Amino acid sequence: MIEIAGLTLTRGTLRVLDDVTLTLPAGGVTAIIGPNGAGKSTLLNCLAGLITPDAGTVRIDDADIHRLREPERALRLSLLPQGQSVVPRLTVRELVSFGRWPHHRGRPGPEDRALVEAALARFALIPLAERLVEELSGGQRQRVLVAMAFAQATPWMLLDEPLAALDPRHARDIMERLHEVAASGRSVLLVVHDLAIAARYAQSCICMKNGRILAAGPWDQTVTGDLLSTLYDTPLRLADVEGQRVILAG
Repeated sequence: MIEIAGLTLTRGTLRVLDDVTLTLPAGGVTAIIGPNGAGKSTLLNCLAGLITPDAGTVRIDDADIHRLREPERALRLSLLPQGQSVVPRLTVRELVSFGRWPHHRGRPGPEDRALVEAALARFALIPLAERLVEELSGGQRQRVLVAMAFAQATPWMLLDEPLAALDPRHARDIMERLHEVAASGRSVLLVVHDLAIAARYAQSCICMKNGRILAAGPWDQTVTGDLLSTLYDTPLRLADVEGQRVILAG
């Protein structure tokens, strides 16, 4: 469980996070949605301990994330930042192996190597394992980065726009795999702009606007057309098409 209480952050005259209070139960896929500038990425970075807020606390399993040393944080949650760059001349297997660093600190053992292979298999990367990452397509490269976060073997995976710039096929592929990851017991928290993807794959949702939480909870109990219309300042409505949740304009 992640408990957020009174999280506040100001940059200049802008209140980026405004008294954010929230409890995130473990398990499933949770989508953070909202317009540009809502504070979504900032919230994710605060949860990861990379940004220290002006006020408030973040506790993961009763530990204050900002009081933990970086190695301890890295055993509790993994973070894939937005626009993650890739070091050139690394193979897919080498990059995924970086996810094990918090555990072996430079001395990988059999368990680390086995978990890297498991991550490669989970994200269908074994056929690409010896390829250089910069030679891959954008969708393949993003899959490698998510696999690196998975290989870290943390209870929580925090992903900042992992679907950015991906075509529908690659976005769906990654979300299908993350859905399987969550079903196996991990907690996946991701920032996503594609509302259709969020509606289909997220069990829970956090709706942010102007640094505040407008609503949070199980998707079916929380998200309505009126809420989405307020969130994005445009008319939106929910519908069910062939058993799938969809979001329509107007």
